Amino acid sequence: MIAAGSPMPDSPSPSLPPDATLRRPFVLVTGLSGAGRMTALNALEDMGYVAVDNMPLPLLGDLMRSTSSGLGSAAPPLAFGVATRTFGFDPRELVDRVQKLRQRADLDVNLLFLECDTEVLQRRYTESRRPHPMAPDRPVMDGIVEERRQIRWMRDISDLVVDTSSLTPHALKQLLAGHFALGLRVGTRLSVMSFSFRRGLPREADLVFDARFLKNPHYEPTLKPLTGRDPAVAAYVATDPDYKPFVEHLQGLIGPLLPRFDAEGKSYLTIAVGCTGGRHRSVALAEVLADWLRGAGRSVNLTHRDAEGAGGPDGTG
Repeated sequence: MIAAGSPMPDSPSPSLPPDATLRRPFVLVTGLSGAGRMTALNALEDMGYVAVDNMPLPLLGDLMRSTSSGLGSAAPPLAFGVATRTFGFDPRELVDRVQKLRQRADLDVNLLFLECDTEVLQRRYTESRRPHPMAPDRPVMDGIVEERRQIRWMRDISDLVVDTSSLTPHALKQLLAGHFALGLRVGTRLSVMSFSFRRGLPREADLVFDARFLKNPHYEPTLKPLTGRDPAVAAYVATDPDYKPFVEHLQGLIGPLLPRFDAEGKSYLTIAVGCTGGRHRSVALAEVLADWLRGAGRSVNLTHRDAEGAGGPDGTG
């Protein structure tokens, strides 16, 4: 078992093809309208990609050639957004082009598919007051249902599927940076997050742990308005006799897995810890896990999804 703060076993280098650093990164962004395609493209552009949206598919080849010329030997990474509102959009043609691009030795191709709950999409369209591209003269719900029917099968051949239902734009950008940040990647990028079970499981999580059995600071009047980031709350949670064994078991489970993820070339791993309200116990544990991983030399992104405004009269915390 790995003790808190102790270094983890040496991680083997990711398994990469010999020419991986010479292949041009190419991310094709598609999915449901309103799921965050422009946010994703903006994030990729901020990372250094040449980002282009809504260009007709037949012009993709011209775009790739034009961005390769006159820029030296290394062509810039390219992000290409395609949606059902794109002129001449055909999901079958899109998939066929992706399959052909994947066969090219000079490209590192990734198909990113963005999806979202129907209710959330409807709310976004209502707030923006824009018509849905699949139903410009009908209710938004009709367009959402029809679009989902036409392109949902595409997610099965995608390299990465991201559900943006509960993601803020900032959280989406962080997630995409974990998968598509440029430069040589050393080891799996890690994200640790706390969350409220009452508000639903985080769909981007790879490993989920439940902290609801620990002592709940919600019942302490002086601790209730605080969060697990406050030392008093963290100290209170740590007084539970099962706290230390639980942390040690988590470290003993996670530690040996990381070198295996590295060896498999997994780009991004999200570890989620939940409690009822996502404010006290899960936050304190997420902080401890993130500190432990950083102490082991890992780069960690830490987020608390529901820490603010969580909790309620039913004793959640």
